[in-house]
Amino acid sequence: MTPPVMDLEANIELLKALAHPVRLAILNTLVGRELSVGAIEEASGIAQPGLSQQLAVLRNAALVHTRRETKLIFYRINQERIADLSALIDAFAGTVAVRREDAEEVSRLRGGGGAAMFARMG
Repeated sequence: MTPPVMDLEANIELLKALAHPVRLAILNTLVGRELSVGAIEEASGIAQPGLSQQLAVLRNAALVHTRRETKLIFYRINQERIADLSALIDAFAGTVAVRREDAEEVSRLRGGGGAAMFARMG
């Protein structure tokens, strides 16, 4: 089996951006919501200026989207970038990720609850 073509340098930078406890804590705080820097600080317990430094790394890795409203900057997870990461891991694992929307549609059609993500063997 031929390995998938991938941009190794870009993937290294992406994985390095994730491989930090504070950045993972920030992303965990942002799951399913958009928050201002102050709200991230309050919810995560991560104080300035370290929070700003780590948010900059997440921005540079395109792991978060930002939006400015007056003087406030709001952050949310860049789900497309996380999907890229999922595809990378799936390539290594030999699995195929199913998009959340597809999984929810299958669940709805089956009359089931809300499982958000499935994987199947490739």
